[in-house]
Amino acid sequence: MTQHLAYVSVLVRDYDEAIAYYTGVLGFRLLEDTPLTSQKRWVLVAPPGSSECALLLARAQGEEQERSIGRQAAGRIFLFLHTDDFWRDYNAFFARGVRFCEEPRNEPYGIVAVFEDLYGNRWDLLQLAKAPNKAR
Repeated sequence: MTQHLAYVSVLVRDYDEAIAYYTGVLGFRLLEDTPLTSQKRWVLVAPPGSSECALLLARAQGEEQERSIGRQAAGRIFLFLHTDDFWRDYNAFFARGVRFCEEPRNEPYGIVAVFEDLYGNRWDLLQLAKAPNKAR
């Protein structure tokens, strides 16, 4: 059997604002932007080189969802962005105004720094030191 995660839904305030941030600031690719209704769109973005998982940008509907924008993981790290060149991406993100919550640090598993996206969701930018052991 083969399975993989396809999409992770991220609540956003506005589709166009979110597309501009994820493509212009983080350098993601816009994979799809399809209108579903007058108020709802199917918007997928993915980091360069990503072949299996993308973010589904979902415009919040109603007060409860709006309160959850930027807090989908209750202040914990929500998403992990792996890179093959930490310093290239860190410097590019920093130059584009990405807010890092800490200085980069070396850990046994790799180089990492926490940043917040446009809405306050916390991410790890991470270059692994070596391939992690996979659970069986």
